[in-house]
Amino acid sequence: MNVAIIGCGLIGNKRADHLAGGCLRFCVDTHRERAERLASRVAQCEVLDTWQEVMTKPEVDIVIIATTHEVLTEISLAAISAGNHVLVEKPGAIASRHLTPVIEAAKKMNVRVRVGFNHRYHNAFCKAYELFQASELGELMFIRARYGHGGRVGYDKEWRSNPQLSGGGELVDKGIHLVDLSRWFLGEFSEINGFANTYYWDRAVDDNGFILLKTPNKKTAFLHASCTEWKNLFSFEIYGKKAKLEIQGLGGSYGIERLSFYQMLPELGPPETTIWEFPRGDNSWQREFSALLDDIKHDRHSSPGLSDAQAALAIVEQIAKESGYDYYT
Repeated sequence: MNVAIIGCGLIGNKRADHLAGGCLRFCVDTHRERAERLASRVAQCEVLDTWQEVMTKPEVDIVIIATTHEVLTEISLAAISAGNHVLVEKPGAIASRHLTPVIEAAKKMNVRVRVGFNHRYHNAFCKAYELFQASELGELMFIRARYGHGGRVGYDKEWRSNPQLSGGGELVDKGIHLVDLSRWFLGEFSEINGFANTYYWDRAVDDNGFILLKTPNKKTAFLHASCTEWKNLFSFEIYGKKAKLEIQGLGGSYGIERLSFYQMLPELGPPETTIWEFPRGDNSWQREFSALLDDIKHDRHSSPGLSDAQAALAIVEQIAKESGYDYYT
């Protein structure tokens, strides 16, 4: 499958590194030198001046979109209209309502569109979901999760701090991953509560988001996303009536990725514990792209897809609006 990458920054490079079963043919970036650096790593890869040129290339099969958020839907719509399959980075749009025409276009053109919620493809989450599907946890009760980092010097001047480019702050950046993972395990949420605030960074978007979600039968997700964590942290706990799963770390500065499985005994007390560690690095990017290839091969609905992104984005939008952030117009 011939691939074009639009947006050759950190994430675009990660995508290029994990194109198992794909061949990178075209690169585009608003900073041409970034596209040239990426293209120089791959034989027969060409740099184009604008993303619009990608849509004129009949040899392209898949378009990967790793740009700032305000142009995600415009590029997605153009790629879909040209008959290309798409992998667009989360959140998929700068506002949830912008995804409606993208969903309609994808159905009309019968192309597969995945949204880059790559955390579902981390080794620990793949194993956790396998245990969940095997009913090893019993009926689920609630999820408790935290995802935090500490930013860096000048973080408040970067594009993620500009609501016109990002569409939001930490709720959109890290919080939307937690929301997506919670929907994956618990299903749709009917009650949405939370609070977002800017505590530390001098910027127009939130640096902390606190989220409380409930399903119709009161299964609950209690989530916190932060860029004032100072020491990077990832913790995701899934509580069932028979067992608990705890995922810690994402590799790198977040620490070794680890899954702990606590199985309650009939007499309760200390649980029977099994721990898996995944020290070999993050292969979620490769797994996610391989899943898109399988979607295409088997004409299979993509999940997580556009509707998942729209639902998750609508949740963080509601919390941001109710917290006084007015950039969702």
